[in-house]
Amino acid sequence: MPATLRALVMASKRPHLFTQNRSAPPDPLASVVTDLGARSGILPQQKIRVLIQRRRILAGDGIDDAQIQPASLDLRLGKCAYRVRASFLPGPNKAVTDQLAEFKLNKIDLQEGAVLECGCVYVVPLQEYLDLPDSISAMANPKSSTGRLDVFTRLITDNSEVFDRVSGGYKGELYAEISPRTFSVKARTGSKLNQIRFRKRTSGQTERISFKLSDRQLKDLHKKYKLVDGDINVRDGLLIRVNLKSVNGDNIIGYRAQRYTDIVDVDEIGACRISEYWEPIYAREDGRLILDPHQFYILASREKVHVPPEVVAEMVPIDPMMGEFRVHYAGFFDPGFGFSPDNGPGSRAVLEVRSHEVPFILQDGQIIGRLVYEQLNEPPEQLYGEDFGSSYQGQGLKLSKHFRD
Repeated sequence: MPATLRALVMASKRPHLFTQNRSAPPDPLASVVTDLGARSGILPQQKIRVLIQRRRILAGDGIDDAQIQPASLDLRLGKCAYRVRASFLPGPNKAVTDQLAEFKLNKIDLQEGAVLECGCVYVVPLQEYLDLPDSISAMANPKSSTGRLDVFTRLITDNSEVFDRVSGGYKGELYAEISPRTFSVKARTGSKLNQIRFRKRTSGQTERISFKLSDRQLKDLHKKYKLVDGDINVRDGLLIRVNLKSVNGDNIIGYRAQRYTDIVDVDEIGACRISEYWEPIYAREDGRLILDPHQFYILASREKVHVPPEVVAEMVPIDPMMGEFRVHYAGFFDPGFGFSPDNGPGSRAVLEVRSHEVPFILQDGQIIGRLVYEQLNEPPEQLYGEDFGSSYQGQGLKLSKHFRD
Protein backbone atom coordinates (compact mmCIF):
# COMPACT_ATOMS: atom_id res chain seq x y z
CA MET A 1 0.00 0.00 0.00
CA PRO A 2 1.47 3.43 -0.94
CA ALA A 3 2.61 5.53 2.04
CA THR A 4 0.10 8.31 1.36
CA LEU A 5 -2.85 5.91 1.21
CA ARG A 6 -1.59 4.09 4.32
CA ALA A 7 -1.49 7.38 6.21
CA LEU A 8 -5.05 8.17 5.17
CA VAL A 9 -6.24 4.74 6.26
CA MET A 10 -4.55 5.04 9.66
CA ALA A 11 -5.99 8.49 10.14
CA SER A 12 -9.47 7.17 9.35
CA LYS A 13 -9.15 4.62 12.19
CA ARG A 14 -8.50 7.24 14.85
CA PRO A 15 -11.57 8.37 16.86
CA HIS A 16 -12.81 11.71 15.57
CA LEU A 17 -15.88 13.86 15.83
CA PHE A 18 -16.97 16.27 13.12
CA THR A 19 -18.42 19.19 15.10
CA GLN A 20 -20.96 21.28 13.23
CA ASN A 21 -23.56 23.98 13.56
CA ARG A 22 -26.72 22.83 11.81
CA SER A 23 -27.89 26.38 11.34
CA ALA A 24 -24.71 27.36 9.48
CA PRO A 25 -24.96 27.54 5.68
CA PRO A 26 -22.89 25.29 3.40
CA ASP A 27 -19.28 26.34 2.99
CA PRO A 28 -19.27 29.12 0.33
CA LEU A 29 -15.50 29.12 -0.11
CA ALA A 30 -15.20 25.82 -1.94
CA SER A 31 -17.22 23.97 -4.53
CA VAL A 32 -18.26 20.66 -3.02
CA VAL A 33 -19.03 19.28 -6.48
CA THR A 34 -15.47 20.00 -7.61
CA ASP A 35 -14.08 18.38 -4.46
CA LEU A 36 -16.06 15.22 -5.16
CA GLY A 37 -14.29 14.69 -8.48
CA ALA A 38 -15.49 14.48 -12.06
CA ARG A 39 -16.66 10.86 -12.08
CA SER A 40 -20.19 9.76 -11.30
CA GLY A 41 -20.93 6.90 -8.94
CA ILE A 42 -21.45 6.00 -5.30
CA LEU A 43 -19.32 8.15 -3.02
CA PRO A 44 -16.68 6.35 -0.89
CA GLN A 45 -15.88 7.26 2.71
CA GLN A 46 -13.36 9.99 1.87
CA LYS A 47 -15.95 11.78 -0.28
CA ILE A 48 -18.58 11.41 2.44
CA ARG A 49 -16.13 13.25 4.70
CA VAL A 50 -16.02 16.05 2.12
CA LEU A 51 -19.80 16.38 2.34
CA ILE A 52 -19.51 16.56 6.12
CA GLN A 53 -16.70 19.10 6.06
CA ARG A 54 -18.65 21.26 3.60
CA ARG A 55 -21.70 21.07 5.91
CA ARG A 56 -23.79 19.17 3.38
CA ILE A 57 -24.33 16.45 6.01
CA LEU A 58 -24.90 17.88 9.48
CA ALA A 59 -25.83 16.89 13.02
CA GLY A 60 -26.31 19.00 16.12
CA ASP A 61 -23.67 17.15 18.13
CA GLY A 62 -21.41 16.44 15.16
CA ILE A 63 -20.87 13.22 13.25
CA ASP A 64 -18.75 10.48 14.78
CA ASP A 65 -16.10 9.07 12.46
CA ALA A 66 -17.26 5.56 13.48
CA GLN A 67 -20.48 6.23 11.54
CA ILE A 68 -18.57 6.40 8.24
CA GLN A 69 -18.40 3.03 6.51
CA PRO A 70 -16.44 2.26 3.30
CA ALA A 71 -19.29 3.60 1.11
CA SER A 72 -22.09 4.58 3.46
CA LEU A 73 -22.98 6.55 6.58
CA ASP A 74 -24.74 5.06 9.60
CA LEU A 75 -27.72 7.14 10.74
CA ARG A 76 -28.56 7.66 14.43
CA LEU A 77 -31.92 7.79 16.17
CA GLY A 78 -32.87 11.10 17.76
CA LYS A 79 -34.33 11.84 21.18
CA CYS A 80 -37.87 10.58 20.68
CA ALA A 81 -40.06 8.21 18.71
CA TYR A 82 -43.67 8.64 17.62
CA ARG A 83 -45.94 5.63 17.54
CA VAL A 84 -48.23 6.05 14.54
CA ARG A 85 -51.42 4.36 13.42
CA ALA A 86 -49.94 3.19 10.13
CA SER A 87 -47.05 3.64 7.76
CA PHE A 88 -47.26 6.75 5.59
CA LEU A 89 -45.48 8.93 3.07
CA PRO A 90 -45.83 12.72 3.28
CA GLY A 91 -46.39 13.23 -0.46
CA PRO A 92 -45.61 16.35 -2.50
CA ASN A 93 -45.45 19.68 -0.67
CA LYS A 94 -45.91 18.13 2.76
CA ALA A 95 -43.50 17.76 5.67
CA VAL A 96 -43.27 14.61 7.77
CA THR A 97 -44.15 16.67 10.86
CA ASP A 98 -47.46 17.66 9.24
CA GLN A 99 -48.41 13.99 8.90
CA LEU A 100 -47.18 13.15 12.38
CA ALA A 101 -49.52 15.74 13.83
CA GLU A 102 -52.40 13.77 12.28
CA PHE A 103 -51.27 10.16 12.63
CA LYS A 104 -49.24 9.95 15.86
CA LEU A 105 -50.69 8.04 18.81
CA ASN A 106 -48.10 8.93 21.44
CA LYS A 107 -44.56 10.23 21.88
CA ILE A 108 -41.84 8.02 23.40
CA ASP A 109 -38.65 9.32 25.03
CA LEU A 110 -35.59 7.45 23.69
CA GLN A 111 -32.90 9.18 25.75
CA GLU A 112 -32.84 6.47 28.43
CA GLY A 113 -33.88 3.70 26.05
CA ALA A 114 -37.36 2.42 25.23
CA VAL A 115 -39.00 -0.75 23.91
CA LEU A 116 -40.40 -0.64 20.39
CA GLU A 117 -43.14 -3.27 20.33
CA CYS A 118 -43.45 -5.98 17.72
CA GLY A 119 -46.24 -5.24 15.24
CA CYS A 120 -46.28 -1.50 15.88
CA VAL A 121 -45.09 1.31 13.60
CA TYR A 122 -42.88 4.15 14.81
CA VAL A 123 -41.43 7.26 13.18
CA VAL A 124 -38.19 8.59 14.65
CA PRO A 125 -36.53 11.91 13.73
CA LEU A 126 -32.85 11.18 13.04
CA GLN A 127 -29.91 13.22 14.26
CA GLU A 128 -28.55 13.83 10.77
CA TYR A 129 -29.69 16.60 8.44
CA LEU A 130 -28.96 17.00 4.72
CA ASP A 131 -28.27 20.00 2.50
CA LEU A 132 -27.29 18.27 -0.74
CA PRO A 133 -26.13 19.80 -4.02
CA ASP A 134 -28.40 19.14 -6.99
CA SER A 135 -26.00 16.55 -8.39
CA ILE A 136 -25.98 14.42 -5.21
CA SER A 137 -28.85 12.06 -4.38
CA ALA A 138 -28.99 9.35 -1.73
CA MET A 139 -30.41 5.89 -1.02
CA ALA A 140 -30.94 4.13 2.31
CA ASN A 141 -31.13 0.55 3.60
CA PRO A 142 -31.49 -1.13 6.97
CA LYS A 143 -28.13 -2.13 8.41
CA SER A 144 -27.32 -5.84 8.18
CA SER A 145 -27.94 -6.44 11.87
CA THR A 146 -31.29 -4.64 11.63
CA GLY A 147 -32.51 -6.83 8.80
CA ARG A 148 -31.41 -10.01 10.55
CA LEU A 149 -33.58 -9.00 13.52
CA ASP A 150 -36.56 -8.63 11.17
CA VAL A 151 -36.88 -4.97 12.09
CA PHE A 152 -38.44 -3.30 9.05
CA THR A 153 -36.77 0.12 8.75
CA ARG A 154 -37.20 2.71 5.99
CA LEU A 155 -36.03 6.28 5.48
CA ILE A 156 -38.58 9.09 5.02
CA THR A 157 -37.92 12.66 3.84
CA ASP A 158 -40.16 15.68 3.53
CA ASN A 159 -42.18 15.99 0.28
CA SER A 160 -41.37 12.40 -0.67
CA GLU A 161 -43.55 9.91 -2.54
CA VAL A 162 -41.15 6.96 -2.05
CA PHE A 163 -39.24 5.40 0.84
CA ASP A 164 -35.44 5.13 1.10
CA ARG A 165 -34.71 7.68 -1.63
CA VAL A 166 -33.43 11.24 -1.24
CA SER A 167 -33.67 13.49 -4.28
CA GLY A 168 -30.75 15.55 -5.50
CA GLY A 169 -30.69 18.99 -3.89
CA TYR A 170 -32.72 17.84 -0.85
CA LYS A 171 -32.46 20.10 2.19
CA GLY A 172 -34.17 18.94 5.34
CA GLU A 173 -34.62 16.48 8.16
CA LEU A 174 -34.42 12.69 7.93
CA TYR A 175 -36.80 10.25 9.62
CA ALA A 176 -36.76 6.50 10.15
CA GLU A 177 -39.91 4.43 10.01
CA ILE A 178 -39.37 1.43 12.30
CA SER A 179 -41.61 -1.63 12.56
CA PRO A 180 -40.31 -4.67 14.46
CA ARG A 181 -41.86 -7.73 12.81
CA THR A 182 -40.68 -10.66 14.96
CA PHE A 183 -38.88 -9.46 18.11
CA SER A 184 -39.69 -6.40 20.20
CA VAL A 185 -36.50 -4.36 20.45
CA LYS A 186 -35.01 -1.83 22.83
CA ALA A 187 -33.44 1.23 21.21
CA ARG A 188 -32.21 4.60 22.37
CA THR A 189 -30.91 7.96 21.20
CA GLY A 190 -27.87 7.22 19.05
CA SER A 191 -28.86 3.66 18.05
CA LYS A 192 -27.99 2.94 14.40
CA LEU A 193 -30.61 0.97 12.49
CA ASN A 194 -30.17 2.16 8.92
CA GLN A 195 -27.48 3.56 6.67
CA ILE A 196 -27.38 5.97 3.75
CA ARG A 197 -25.17 6.10 0.67
CA PHE A 198 -24.69 8.99 -1.73
CA ARG A 199 -24.56 9.01 -5.53
CA LYS A 200 -22.93 11.69 -7.64
CA ARG A 201 -24.29 12.37 -11.12
CA THR A 202 -22.61 14.15 -13.98
CA SER A 203 -24.31 17.04 -15.76
CA GLY A 204 -25.60 14.69 -18.48
CA GLN A 205 -27.18 12.18 -16.10
CA THR A 206 -30.59 12.23 -14.43
CA GLU A 207 -31.74 10.43 -11.29
CA ARG A 208 -33.97 8.19 -13.40
CA ILE A 209 -31.31 6.52 -15.50
CA SER A 210 -29.97 3.11 -14.47
CA PHE A 211 -26.59 3.22 -12.77
CA LYS A 212 -26.19 -0.54 -12.30
CA LEU A 213 -23.54 -2.50 -14.15
CA SER A 214 -24.80 -4.46 -17.14
CA ASP A 215 -24.53 -8.23 -17.33
CA ARG A 216 -21.66 -7.84 -19.80
CA GLN A 217 -19.83 -5.54 -17.38
CA LEU A 218 -20.41 -8.07 -14.58
CA LYS A 219 -18.87 -10.86 -16.66
CA ASP A 220 -15.85 -8.67 -17.41
CA LEU A 221 -15.52 -7.78 -13.72
CA HIS A 222 -15.74 -11.48 -12.82
CA LYS A 223 -12.80 -12.24 -15.12
CA LYS A 224 -10.76 -9.63 -13.26
CA TYR A 225 -11.82 -10.29 -9.66
CA LYS A 226 -13.98 -13.46 -9.50
CA LEU A 227 -17.28 -12.14 -8.10
CA VAL A 228 -18.35 -15.61 -6.88
CA ASP A 229 -16.46 -18.77 -6.01
CA GLY A 230 -18.00 -20.78 -8.85
CA ASP A 231 -19.41 -20.10 -12.28
CA ILE A 232 -21.07 -16.72 -12.67
CA ASN A 233 -24.76 -16.63 -13.60
CA VAL A 234 -26.18 -13.26 -14.60
CA ARG A 235 -29.63 -12.11 -15.57
CA ASP A 236 -30.17 -8.43 -14.89
CA GLY A 237 -27.64 -8.84 -12.08
CA LEU A 238 -25.69 -11.65 -10.40
CA LEU A 239 -28.09 -14.49 -9.57
CA ILE A 240 -27.96 -15.85 -6.01
CA ARG A 241 -29.13 -19.36 -5.10
CA VAL A 242 -30.18 -20.65 -1.69
CA ASN A 243 -28.19 -23.37 0.09
CA LEU A 244 -30.28 -26.06 1.77
CA LYS A 245 -27.64 -28.80 2.12
CA SER A 246 -25.13 -29.41 4.89
CA VAL A 247 -21.79 -27.59 4.56
CA ASN A 248 -18.59 -29.12 5.95
CA GLY A 249 -20.58 -31.59 8.02
CA ASP A 250 -22.83 -28.96 9.61
CA ASN A 251 -26.44 -30.00 9.10
CA ILE A 252 -27.91 -26.67 10.25
CA ILE A 253 -28.89 -24.84 7.07
CA GLY A 254 -31.00 -22.07 8.57
CA TYR A 255 -32.95 -20.68 11.51
CA ARG A 256 -36.66 -20.05 12.08
CA ALA A 257 -37.55 -17.23 14.45
CA GLN A 258 -39.50 -18.12 17.58
CA ARG A 259 -42.54 -16.11 18.58
CA TYR A 260 -43.22 -14.45 21.94
CA THR A 261 -39.58 -14.09 22.96
CA ASP A 262 -37.88 -11.59 25.24
CA ILE A 263 -36.82 -8.21 23.80
CA VAL A 264 -33.54 -7.65 21.95
CA ASP A 265 -31.43 -4.61 22.81
CA VAL A 266 -30.12 -3.36 19.45
CA ASP A 267 -26.95 -1.95 21.05
CA GLU A 268 -25.89 -5.03 23.04
CA ILE A 269 -23.65 -7.48 21.17
CA GLY A 270 -23.82 -11.15 22.11
CA ALA A 271 -26.38 -10.58 24.86
CA CYS A 272 -29.04 -13.05 23.66
CA ARG A 273 -28.89 -16.85 23.57
CA ILE A 274 -29.69 -18.32 20.17
CA SER A 275 -31.81 -21.09 21.68
CA GLU A 276 -34.17 -18.56 23.30
CA TYR A 277 -34.99 -16.80 20.02
CA TRP A 278 -34.36 -19.22 17.14
CA GLU A 279 -35.10 -22.79 16.10
CA PRO A 280 -32.38 -24.44 13.99
CA ILE A 281 -33.42 -25.89 10.64
CA TYR A 282 -31.64 -29.08 9.62
CA ALA A 283 -30.87 -30.23 6.10
CA ARG A 284 -33.26 -32.77 4.61
CA GLU A 285 -32.23 -35.50 2.23
CA ASP A 286 -34.47 -34.09 -0.48
CA GLY A 287 -32.90 -30.61 -0.16
CA ARG A 288 -36.24 -28.90 0.46
CA LEU A 289 -37.63 -26.42 2.95
CA ILE A 290 -41.29 -25.45 3.32
CA LEU A 291 -41.70 -21.79 4.27
CA ASP A 292 -44.60 -21.23 6.63
CA PRO A 293 -46.71 -18.13 5.89
CA HIS A 294 -45.65 -14.98 7.78
CA GLN A 295 -42.74 -16.79 9.43
CA PHE A 296 -39.22 -15.28 9.41
CA TYR A 297 -36.18 -17.32 8.34
CA ILE A 298 -32.42 -16.80 8.17
CA LEU A 299 -30.81 -18.77 5.34
CA ALA A 300 -27.56 -18.51 3.38
CA SER A 301 -26.56 -18.40 -0.26
CA ARG A 302 -24.86 -21.27 -2.03
CA GLU A 303 -22.41 -18.83 -3.60
CA LYS A 304 -19.55 -17.14 -1.75
CA VAL A 305 -19.62 -13.52 -2.81
CA HIS A 306 -16.80 -11.04 -3.51
CA VAL A 307 -17.36 -7.28 -3.76
CA PRO A 308 -14.22 -5.71 -5.30
CA PRO A 309 -12.85 -2.32 -4.13
CA GLU A 310 -14.28 -0.17 -6.93
CA VAL A 311 -17.93 -1.31 -6.72
CA VAL A 312 -20.78 -1.73 -4.27
CA ALA A 313 -23.57 -4.30 -4.45
CA GLU A 314 -27.20 -4.48 -3.42
CA MET A 315 -29.38 -7.55 -2.97
CA VAL A 316 -32.73 -7.13 -4.67
CA PRO A 317 -35.69 -9.55 -4.69
CA ILE A 318 -36.33 -11.82 -7.59
CA ASP A 319 -39.37 -11.32 -9.80
CA PRO A 320 -42.44 -12.06 -7.60
CA MET A 321 -43.68 -14.30 -10.39
CA MET A 322 -40.97 -16.77 -9.30
CA GLY A 323 -42.22 -17.17 -5.74
CA GLU A 324 -44.49 -15.61 -3.15
CA PHE A 325 -41.81 -14.68 -0.64
CA ARG A 326 -39.56 -11.77 0.16
CA VAL A 327 -35.80 -11.98 0.58
CA HIS A 328 -33.26 -9.63 2.10
CA TYR A 329 -34.50 -6.49 3.80
CA ALA A 330 -30.93 -5.25 4.35
CA GLY A 331 -29.52 -5.35 0.88
CA PHE A 332 -26.34 -3.24 0.84
CA PHE A 333 -22.85 -4.78 0.47
CA ASP A 334 -19.87 -2.48 1.08
CA PRO A 335 -16.76 -2.64 -1.14
CA GLY A 336 -14.48 -5.33 0.23
CA PHE A 337 -17.25 -7.64 1.47
CA GLY A 338 -15.89 -11.17 1.05
CA PHE A 339 -12.98 -9.78 -1.00
CA SER A 340 -9.31 -10.65 -0.88
CA PRO A 341 -6.64 -9.78 -3.49
CA ASP A 342 -5.98 -13.48 -4.12
CA ASN A 343 -9.68 -14.24 -4.71
CA GLY A 344 -9.94 -16.04 -1.37
CA PRO A 345 -12.96 -17.93 -0.02
CA GLY A 346 -15.41 -15.00 0.02
CA SER A 347 -18.50 -14.57 2.21
CA ARG A 348 -21.91 -16.12 1.83
CA ALA A 349 -24.86 -13.78 1.52
CA VAL A 350 -27.19 -14.19 4.48
CA LEU A 351 -30.80 -14.22 3.32
CA GLU A 352 -33.66 -12.82 5.38
CA VAL A 353 -36.69 -14.65 4.05
CA ARG A 354 -40.41 -14.32 4.74
CA SER A 355 -43.18 -16.16 2.92
CA HIS A 356 -46.38 -14.26 2.17
CA GLU A 357 -49.90 -15.67 2.18
CA VAL A 358 -49.30 -19.34 1.36
CA PRO A 359 -46.73 -22.03 2.25
CA PHE A 360 -43.93 -22.15 -0.29
CA ILE A 361 -41.44 -24.94 -1.04
CA LEU A 362 -37.83 -23.90 -1.55
CA GLN A 363 -35.45 -26.28 -3.31
CA ASP A 364 -31.70 -26.39 -2.74
CA GLY A 365 -30.03 -24.27 -5.41
CA GLN A 366 -33.20 -22.35 -6.25
CA ILE A 367 -32.67 -18.75 -7.43
CA ILE A 368 -33.69 -16.51 -4.54
CA GLY A 369 -32.24 -13.08 -5.28
CA ARG A 370 -30.01 -10.91 -7.43
CA LEU A 371 -26.92 -8.89 -6.62
CA VAL A 372 -26.88 -5.60 -8.52
CA TYR A 373 -23.50 -3.89 -8.71
CA GLU A 374 -22.78 -0.18 -9.12
CA GLN A 375 -19.54 1.71 -9.72
CA LEU A 376 -17.96 3.79 -6.98
CA ASN A 377 -16.82 7.35 -7.64
CA GLU A 378 -13.36 6.08 -6.57
CA PRO A 379 -12.13 3.19 -4.36
CA PRO A 380 -12.50 3.80 -0.61
CA GLU A 381 -9.57 4.42 1.69
CA GLN A 382 -10.55 1.39 3.75
CA LEU A 383 -12.38 -1.75 2.65
CA TYR A 384 -15.00 -3.68 4.57
CA GLY A 385 -13.21 -6.23 6.75
CA GLU A 386 -10.04 -4.20 7.27
CA ASP A 387 -10.96 -3.29 10.84
CA PHE A 388 -12.47 -5.03 13.86
CA GLY A 389 -15.89 -3.46 13.33
CA SER A 390 -16.77 -5.66 10.35
CA SER A 391 -19.10 -8.18 11.97
CA TYR A 392 -19.91 -10.31 8.93
CA GLN A 393 -16.70 -10.62 6.91
CA GLY A 394 -15.98 -14.22 5.93
CA GLN A 395 -19.42 -15.30 7.16
CA GLY A 396 -21.28 -18.47 6.45
CA LEU A 397 -24.75 -18.92 7.90
CA LYS A 398 -24.77 -16.23 10.59
CA LEU A 399 -27.37 -14.61 12.80
CA SER A 400 -27.08 -10.96 13.82
CA LYS A 401 -24.31 -9.97 16.21
CA HIS A 402 -26.81 -9.77 19.10
CA PHE A 403 -26.89 -13.58 19.50
CA ARG A 404 -24.42 -16.03 21.03
CA ASP A 405 -24.29 -19.83 21.15
